[in-house]
Amino acid sequence: MNVVFEYRGRRVTASDLCQVRALIAAHPQASRRALSKQLCAAWQWVQPNGRPRDMVCRGLMLGLHRAGLIELPPLHRHPHNPLARRRPPATVAIDRTPVPARLRKLGGVEGIVYPQRH
Repeated sequence: MNVVFEYRGRRVTASDLCQVRALIAAHPQASRRALSKQLCAAWQWVQPNGRPRDMVCRGLMLGLHRAGLIELPPLHRHPHNPLARRRPPATVAIDRTPVPARLRKLGGVEGIVYPQRH
């Protein structure tokens, strides 16, 4: 068995690589998601609950693409991620003026509940 790539426990052999290339060539207009679903079906690659390992398969295919072993189709859409371009929160001004008194004279702190020690 000639392993050419490994991703999350899945070993890809030269014949597996030929199968992936043939799948991509047979469906040139398919999205990466559609290709990964078809590859999971072809390999009978499922999770313990029986659902296809679609996300892992996409990661494997992306790894093969980045390694130069296959050519994936271009992305059809770019997922919107609002957290990637969010504005940093406004800076909160804190009064750092020293308090000219001893802690005893300030009194107790109310509203804080401390956990009970056992």
